[in-house]
This record gives sequence, C-alpha cells and structure tokens, in this order.
Amino acid sequence: MGAVVALISVLMILLSGLSSGLVVDGVSGLQRSPLDAVAFESGTKTDSAFTRSVVTSDQRDAWAARDDVADAELLGTAIVNAKNEDGTPVDLTLFGVEPGGFVEPATGEGSAPAGDGEVVLSVSAQSEGIELGDVLTIDRIGTELEVVGFTTDQRTFGHMDIGFLPLTTWQEIHSSTVPGQQASPEAYDSASVVALRGVDGKLPDLAAGDAAAGTSARTIVEAYDSSPGYTAEIMTMQLIQAFLYAISALVVGAFFTLWTVQRTRELAVMRAMGASTRFLLGDGLAQATILLVVSVGIGLAVGLGLGSLLVGTGMPFELESGPIMTGALLLLGLGLFGAAVATVRIARVDPLTALGENR
Repeated sequence: MGAVVALISVLMILLSGLSSGLVVDGVSGLQRSPLDAVAFESGTKTDSAFTRSVVTSDQRDAWAARDDVADAELLGTAIVNAKNEDGTPVDLTLFGVEPGGFVEPATGEGSAPAGDGEVVLSVSAQSEGIELGDVLTIDRIGTELEVVGFTTDQRTFGHMDIGFLPLTTWQEIHSSTVPGQQASPEAYDSASVVALRGVDGKLPDLAAGDAAAGTSARTIVEAYDSSPGYTAEIMTMQLIQAFLYAISALVVGAFFTLWTVQRTRELAVMRAMGASTRFLLGDGLAQATILLVVSVGIGLAVGLGLGSLLVGTGMPFELESGPIMTGALLLLGLGLFGAAVATVRIARVDPLTALGENR
C-alpha cells in the first residue's frame, strides 16, 4: 500500500510540473511583465483576444489621463513565422513595445532595441541556435529583424518565444508593409491592447476606465485566458489531477476497509478488554497517518528527483513549490478522509464476537 501511495505521489509531482510548465510556456511573457491589466477592444472574444483586438492611441490617451493609472502604453502582439540566416524556421510571437517604456524587458545579454529592425528575443530562443547578430526574415513580407539582445529569463506566449521590437516596426509588420514601402497613417495609430500599470501597485478602476476609453479591460491574470489554447490546456490538466486525487482517496479507503475487516476479531477482543471506540478510531487513523506521511514523503523525493531531470528539456516542465505542496497536502487529506470512512466500521465492532458469538 505504501508503494502505491508513493507512486501516486510521483505521478502528482509529474502532473503538477507539467501543468506549471504549460502555464510558463504559454503566458510567461505576461507573468513576468510589470503589467497590472490590459485593455482590449470592446466586444473582443476572450479566446485569443490578443490577436483579435485592435485599439488606438486615443484609447491609450484616455487611460493615461486617469489619476489611478501610472502608465498606459500601446502593446502590439502578433504570431509570425520567420527564418534564420541559414534557413532554419523560427516561430515567434512579436511584442511591439514603446522604446524605453515600462513593458520593455530587461536584457541579460546584448542591448535593448534602439531602432527599427532590431529585436530582443526570449533567452529560451538560444536553445534554437539563435545568436546575437543573427538576422531573422519574416515570411511573406520579407522584413528583416536583427537580434540585438536576449531577455534575462524565459518570455514566451502561446508556446512560442517572444521577440520584443519597437512598436513602429511591429505596426509595419502587422499591416503587411513590405520593406521599402510606407505604411498607412492608420497603421501607426493602432496596436493590440493598452498595457496598464496602476499607481503604487494598486489596480486601476477598470470599469470606469472602460467607460471612458471604450475598451474591455481585464486584470493580467484574467488575460491569461486570452492566450491561444491556455484555457483548454489548463482545464485538461486540472481534470486529470482531480481524477488522480479522487482515485487516491478511493484506493486508500479501499485498503483500510479491507484492513479493518481482517482485524474485526482482534478489534472485538480489544473492545471486550475495555478499549473505547475513540481509542480504536484514533489507533486506526494514527496508522493511516504514518503510512501516508512516509509514503507521500518517499514519493515526493522520487518525484522531485525525476522532475529535476525534465526541467530545461524540450518538455514544458517546471517544478514550483506551491502546487507541489498543495498536491501533497491534498493527497494526505483525501487519504485520511478515505481511511476515516473505512475505520468508522470499528465503532460497530461487537465485543461479543470475541467471546465466540459466531462460532
């Protein structure tokens, strides 16, 4: 039984790491940016809203004029296909940011984009063989982007590395303007969303801001659902984890039910000798606690060891203490619940059974 509980704990850690990895791989570009909220075009569907929404500089100005907004900047997002100089395909999510603005990330290597045609990539793009000075060519329109830096940490969106570039360059790419041509004036007046930061870390009044700017604002956490595939992936992993916890409770409960049935005569003898129901229940739960704590602890050690081997590989996998501890406590709690339901049978043990009533 201890081995079974330990294996369930290992599976819990692996599922937790995969779930956390999917979140990081899907929205780390939003998680690790100093945004409090984003304002989408009014009426934009939640699913993939970043690539569907279009806002204007007037809407940005309306947000910036509010007293509870410290910073409001246009932010452009677009998923593109590109090629490196050697012809290697590169999938990117382009974030068009205002140079020197609060959305622009810190660079761990190289420098921030100083002019049009320069891009800073997520540090995870280095695993694809991209280096400083490489020139990426956007498919269809042929726009060239020189890699001038890498971020200090992973920045991905929709499971693709993010490329941070000047907003004007993003606007030209988004409007399919080929090199050498001038984009329309309207192209330079629009972006995907308005990035917002409140005063002193406080969330702005989103409802009032929406009424003034004609937008649909969401907190940055709520905006995760607008990343491609994010909601479906997280719901799938949560459903799998829920079944795992339910199965663990049933398995532990079934084991202690059989264990209690096998001990019926011994328990009846103890009752006949004067043992109280509380003592018998406490004894059963104490043994269940020892079994669960030891088994879950062994499972955690093995799972963390296996998980550490998966971090940094091609699999989206991240070990985070919060989800792992929550999962371990759930396993313990549900296991004890199953054991408690099973040991309630002890309260019905008849002391006369020990005196040969059934013989």
